[in-house]
Amino acid sequence: MKYETRRWVKPEDLNPSGTLFGGRMLEWIDEEIGIYSSLQLDTPRTAVRHLGAINFVSPVKLGAIVEIGMEVQQFGSTSITLSCSVRDSRTHKTILTIARIVMVALDAQGRPKIHGKRN
Repeated sequence: MKYETRRWVKPEDLNPSGTLFGGRMLEWIDEEIGIYSSLQLDTPRTAVRHLGAINFVSPVKLGAIVEIGMEVQQFGSTSITLSCSVRDSRTHKTILTIARIVMVALDAQGRPKIHGKRN
């Protein structure tokens, strides 16, 4: 797993329980998978086709620095399948995992397009 993005957990990221709001983490992941898949497929337009089970493993406290990691599982003709892991940068303890994310390359009209990448 390559960890390429880091986020600092700030007060505005917390839920009423004082831990990182799950929706905020998913927002960060959504942005990262968009950037990562766009770079991997060499196209400015991609979209989420499938987001597998999200496994929240451990809570995150204020001041933590989380790392978001992506790994290519396979390339389809118009898609890329990724896995994602989020961990605490200091302890390397897993915070969240998503085993399967499918992103699709899109043309200017928003239709799937063949990207030509291979495993």
